[in-house]
Amino acid sequence: MLYLDHAATSPVRPEVLDAMHPYLTGVFGNPSSHHTAGEAAASALDDARARVARVLGMRTGDVIFTAGGTEANNLAVKGIVLAALSRGRRHLVTTPIEHESILESADFLGRFHDVEVTHVAVTSAGRVTPDAVAEALRDDTALVSLGHANNEIGTVQDAAAIATLTAAAGVPLHLDAVQSAGWLPITGLGADAISIAGHKLGAPKGIGALAVRGRVPLEPLLHGGGQERGRRSGTENVAGAVALAVALELAEAERESVAARVGAQTQRFIGGVLAAVPQAALTGDHENRLPGAASFTFAGTSGEAVLLELERRGVISSSGSACAAGSDEPSHVLLACGVAPEVAQTSVRFTFGRDSLPDDAPEQLAALVAAAVSAV
Repeated sequence: MLYLDHAATSPVRPEVLDAMHPYLTGVFGNPSSHHTAGEAAASALDDARARVARVLGMRTGDVIFTAGGTEANNLAVKGIVLAALSRGRRHLVTTPIEHESILESADFLGRFHDVEVTHVAVTSAGRVTPDAVAEALRDDTALVSLGHANNEIGTVQDAAAIATLTAAAGVPLHLDAVQSAGWLPITGLGADAISIAGHKLGAPKGIGALAVRGRVPLEPLLHGGGQERGRRSGTENVAGAVALAVALELAEAERESVAARVGAQTQRFIGGVLAAVPQAALTGDHENRLPGAASFTFAGTSGEAVLLELERRGVISSSGSACAAGSDEPSHVLLACGVAPEVAQTSVRFTFGRDSLPDDAPEQLAALVAAAVSAV
């Protein structure tokens, strides 16, 4: 079976399993406990935090470990905006193509805290222009929250240009880098807050991080024992933190070579599908996209039927965000890009990992996809 749904999750890397094993067995102490067992766990946690911070280009104290990308995004959006309410800032800027964890956090703030949310329109390729973000900024804007790379169509935003504009306006920028970490450069973009998730990088599910620059006030969402410098209470997942640090470092060390190889394979695959399937249309930006992302609509078909036929032929892919799996509604991302609802429901997403394909396989895979589409 060929697994091509790495945007949903990736397998745990052997090196990561080896690194976290001691903290699931012998070094099992609570890092808040003031005894030898607790101090050993705390030391591992501190080391993991420093390693994650180094890759993200942040300070060690900026990193908050979370249970994953969804919690990291919730903490960024809600935490930064709630902290800004006392300063009279009740405006949030985002886009309509964001992950549900951002969109629903924005909706929550609007319903319960009278925060006004501006959804900046995107192009048909799913890009938001820096000028459009600049036009949306106001004196009471508390935060701009954007996905660095979209999880459905793979489009990459011009984060550095947007960060320059938000910094000039004195508005924090949050980047959801859950999809882009390990594939694109993250340091030097100028973001004030960055979300990542371990299971996209080769760490287990259930660990993530939000890095927030110290100058940005943050209201905690979880209250209790005051862990994570009071920003996220709860006993820390030490083994998960170690796993995240190792997975992130491995991905960053390999990033340039893997992105170049997988990107070339993906382009060959895209070209093969477009040549072999007359009704196929590539979604997202054709140039500014994640190296391993290829998402198509196949007008006149059913996306779910194509997925089932592909799996029957040994290929696992998806119709979009795993968080929306099972929904009968067309993708909110494709609708925001101007795709008609009946066409949006024909979408199929292929997302490659670092070892998904041999070098000679993209054309064979494209032919298999063509056969699956013609069979439904």
